Amino acid sequence: MSQQSNTAKPSLQGVKIKARKGAVKAQAKHEPAVFRDQLYKHLETVDSHDFEAITNKLIQAGSSLDYLKYADALFEIILAGGLIQPGGSYVDDGVPLSPFSILQAKHPASVDDLKNYVQVLNKLIRRYKYLQKPLEEQSLPTLLQYINRWSSDQRDKFAVTVGLLISQGIVSATCLQTLAKDHLVKNDTSITVLAIIFRAYLADLSMEHLATSLKRGNIKDLLIFFPPNRRDGKVLDDFFRKENIPQVADWYTKRQQALAKETIISELKDLCAHEESTENIISSVHSKLEENPLPDTELIQCLWQGLMASVDWSTRTDQIEGLALREIGRFAPVLEAFSKSPKVEVALINAVQVHCYDDTRIMKAFVPMLKVLYNKDCVSDQAIIYWHQKGSKPQGRQYFLKATEALVKFLQEQEDSEDEE
Repeated sequence: MSQQSNTAKPSLQGVKIKARKGAVKAQAKHEPAVFRDQLYKHLETVDSHDFEAITNKLIQAGSSLDYLKYADALFEIILAGGLIQPGGSYVDDGVPLSPFSILQAKHPASVDDLKNYVQVLNKLIRRYKYLQKPLEEQSLPTLLQYINRWSSDQRDKFAVTVGLLISQGIVSATCLQTLAKDHLVKNDTSITVLAIIFRAYLADLSMEHLATSLKRGNIKDLLIFFPPNRRDGKVLDDFFRKENIPQVADWYTKRQQALAKETIISELKDLCAHEESTENIISSVHSKLEENPLPDTELIQCLWQGLMASVDWSTRTDQIEGLALREIGRFAPVLEAFSKSPKVEVALINAVQVHCYDDTRIMKAFVPMLKVLYNKDCVSDQAIIYWHQKGSKPQGRQYFLKATEALVKFLQEQEDSEDEE
């Protein structure tokens, strides 16, 4: 067995092995204070309100400063005025606030004024595209979680800036998820900040645009930003109307109604598939309405859609009309239970009209279907006459009005004879 040689291995004398740049940067000490001081030297040479000059200085500084490594420090300086330590307070080392930050914007916070600061950030990120991800995923969520520690002026300016950053597509609305944290929610901080963000967003863009941004940011329910004991649709509606952004309240109401409709339609299909009794179906609908109320006119149309969706229409063409009449007769007690007013009855007739227009196989059965609903007390003669005169939908209007002329004439004559008696 050979012994391992203890002879020293040869080496090159006087040769300095140069480390790769990436390795040097990775091993370098993390010194945000040094980065801040160097950035201040660039910013101090220009007027803080000369936004074009500030933009040029920041872009030039990027060639000598490591923006990627110190992205958090960079955005803390621009958005908060200085370095932030854990807990949300400024680093206490005696250094003054930044020569340039959004805190220097006019008081009170103005969308038009803060657009200048956001434009500086936009141009900087367009030049150094790698800054967008740390801004969206690290800096904004971190700063938002400390927003309860700031003065109202700082908070307002920062919130308007966040709204503009999202509206201009510089970041997504994902960062807003931070506002759902318990320590921000409990004292209405979250919802107050959210209202400022929304108001800034809606200054130039529509509610539909904001709704799309919220969906992409995975913001599913605005109620999570309210304290647990106030998570109610009525509270939300009152709050946003008081904040003078009623379009948010209207959008939320419509969204909740759409979800309620989907739930009721799905529930009706399941109940009918299991051949539940009329009483159970009506009871189930009432329980769903307690969770998410719907206007009566919306509800009756939703019921019609759900009941019709539960029917198996795969039958012979010459038998489809008879099937429709039988099913309407079967479902009539459910419809009658929720046909509470002439307005609701007209809404039901319109639902039948649109359904017959969409499914041409039963267009000719419209009048017989209307007669079944009339005989089952789901719609009144006054509702049919009003619908014929001025309440019909545009879909197939000329055809349906012509088809119902005889029925309407009969009902009018019947009404006149009753008046004479």
